[in-house]
This record gives sequence, C-alpha cells and structure tokens, in this order.
Amino acid sequence: MSEPDLRSSDRALPRRRFLQGVGTAGLSLGAASCGSGTAGGGPAVHTGKRLRWRLASSFPSSLDAMFGAAELIGEEVGKMSGGRFEIRASQAGEIVPGTEVLDAVQKGAVQMGQTCGYYYTGKAAALALETCVPFGLTARQQTAWLMDGGGAELLAPILADFNVVSLPAGNTGTQMGGWFRNEVTGLDSLKGLKMRIPGLGGKVMSELGVSTQLLAGGEIYQALERGAIDATEWVGPYDDLKLGFHEVAKHYCYPGWWEPGPHLAFYVNRSEWDGLPEEYRAMLGSAARRAAELMQTRYDARNPAALAEIRKMDVKVTPFSEDLMRGAREASEQLLTDMGSDDAQYGKIVEAWRKFRKESFGWFGTAELEYARFAFGG
Repeated sequence: MSEPDLRSSDRALPRRRFLQGVGTAGLSLGAASCGSGTAGGGPAVHTGKRLRWRLASSFPSSLDAMFGAAELIGEEVGKMSGGRFEIRASQAGEIVPGTEVLDAVQKGAVQMGQTCGYYYTGKAAALALETCVPFGLTARQQTAWLMDGGGAELLAPILADFNVVSLPAGNTGTQMGGWFRNEVTGLDSLKGLKMRIPGLGGKVMSELGVSTQLLAGGEIYQALERGAIDATEWVGPYDDLKLGFHEVAKHYCYPGWWEPGPHLAFYVNRSEWDGLPEEYRAMLGSAARRAAELMQTRYDARNPAALAEIRKMDVKVTPFSEDLMRGAREASEQLLTDMGSDDAQYGKIVEAWRKFRKESFGWFGTAELEYARFAFGG
C-alpha cells in the first residue's frame, strides 16, 4: 500500500502537468495517479459510474468556514460529474464523534472524512506534522512544506498504514491562544489549569503544568461552563463568537503558538480511492483545492470584524507574556527532539521539517517581517 512517487512513477502525472490540472492546494498528500480529467470550472465528465459517498466531519455544521469546506467539496464534485458522483457531508456526532473520523474512514464505515491529523497523535505521533506543531509554520509555509517541500512524501507511508489517502482541506491561519476563566499573567499562572487543547500543543502545555483534554468542538462550551475545564483554545474570533466562549470566559489571549498555521485534511479510504475512475480522482483533487481556498479566505475575511466585536465586549484581549512564550518554545523544541530520539521515522520527518523551517523563517523574516512591523504596527 505504499504511495507512488509523484516525481518518478509512470502511474502518476508529471508534477508540472499535475499542478496545472489540479492546482497546488488540490495535491493529494501521498495520493497517487490523479488522472487528467476536468479541473474546477471545466465541463462535467460523464464516466457512467454513479457513486454516493458519505463524508464524516470532525466539526459542527455551525462553523461555516470549516464545515462549509466539507459541503463545498461535495457541491464541486457533483457539478463536475453531472450529478453522478455525490458526497454528503455530516457534522461531528452525526455518524461518529469528531475525534473518531480517522477510524471511521480507515475501517470503511464512511468513504471520506474531514479532520485534523494531530487529533490522532496517540496512534502516530508524526501525524501532528501534517497539521502543525508548536512554534512551527504559518499557513503559507505549511502549505509550501507539504506541497512542494517534501512533507507529503515523508508522511505518505504513515498515512498508508491507516489505509487513507489525504487531500488538503484548508487552513485557518495563525490561531488565537484561547479563552481563560482567569487571567494568565505568566508562565507560572498556567500550573494547575485544566485546558482543552489537542496535539503537541497539549503535550507542551502538560510540560508546563497544565492538565489537558481533547474535546470535539461541540463539547467545549458545556465543559467550560460547568468548570470541567478552566480554559480552551479553538480557532479565532469568527468561530469563537459562534461557539459563545465569551459568555463563560473573559480572558482572550494570543497568539496560538501551538497552531501558527494548522492544515486540515480530507481523508479518503484507500480502497475507495483505488476504485475510483481517474476522472473522479481528478475531480476530488480540484474540489479539495477549491474547498481549501474557501476555508482560508473566509477566515481571513471574517476574523477582523469578529475581533473588533469581541474588543467591544466585557473581555480582556491580551498577548501571552514574554516569559510564557519563551518557556513554551523551549519546552516545545525539547519535546520534538525527545520524540525524534524515541521514534526513528518521526525523527527523520522532524529533521527534514526543521531544515525547511529554518530556511523558510530566513526568508519570511526578511521582507515579510519588515513589512508587517511597519504596516501592522502603524
């Protein structure tokens, strides 16, 4: 079940032609031949094969940027196939809980899922790197690493072990640091907190004295309201307002250093993928590209107004302190090193990722950083 190399397999399209036909954001993470069928906006392709797929999402339907991407991939595929290929998206909990989407796709309970790799680090630690890790890459950098920097190729064998093919589903951009019932004054104030936070960010918080939990989006408000947790992170102002966290927590901190550019994924059951006509594979790639664009542009367009609204409320919006940021970064880097020492495959991926991060930070820390300092601070 190993994935063919996009650069050398005679079953796969040449990279340049593939990117022209499907688009960078529609490139499958570890997917093989995607055919040369229609790209987005082209005429419908009639293969004669009718398919009805179910897609289980990790997110509630109220989050239109995230869940909207799952709905859009179905709409796009339906249009391109002339209605012959249908994908129906179901919100978290409708088919399976939000944190069990990978299991459902792996077993074939559903053909497809929308989720985040870092929800499943208990199964394979390296899946965090498909989504993001603390003090890692921003949205553009994460996309570049996965799509053109070797990340997809490194993660392909791990995804194959779970019987899935991964297509990009979007990115939220740098997230907020979350909602706290009590003021966060520095590194020491984290000790003893109970916080909902997934992935490696949760492991780092544990190192800093926080008791962490993984809860699906629809379960967070009640846990925070009941006092089962003292704090939660989610995404950013647009979604956070919808979920109502400002009603039960009055301290909104930033930045979400554990999620500087989280990449979401559409997981497709490998057997289902292998059984698709090539035209349908190309449609999925093109539709994933469109869905990924929708997610990120919607967040970028709507977060500003949502943050302005929050600032008018009885909520303190404050940055994390310098000592907290430095302590968290130190703990994060040590954790990555330790995990790499214990797992050779993970260590190989982290080494390549760190090399890419160093080079990318060198570039983004030049023109982009100086522009941001002048324009954003002005």
